[in-house]
Amino acid sequence: MSRTIAPNRRKAKKSYTLSPETVAFLEMLRSKREAESVSAVLEEILQNLRREQERAAVDRAVAEYYSSLSDTEAEEHSRWGDLALAQFPKEEGA
Repeated sequence: MSRTIAPNRRKAKKSYTLSPETVAFLEMLRSKREAESVSAVLEEILQNLRREQERAAVDRAVAEYYSSLSDTEAEEHSRWGDLALAQFPKEEGA
């Protein structure tokens, strides 16, 4: 779980007030993951959440793009996709 932080990316020291249940949960995760610190666990949780939100934003943008295509444009995309897939070798048993 440990990750190297680039020398030019310093971490900021902040203080937050959390419920006893949240603190106990973070401590349990730290122990279970054998993490260096609760801060490391919290950092991992927040980085994962950030990546999920970024992926969801990309997924929404792609869906909006394809939804905005005319039938003709969608058909052209489909044909290009079929052409691209035809370039891959067939798997045995498929």
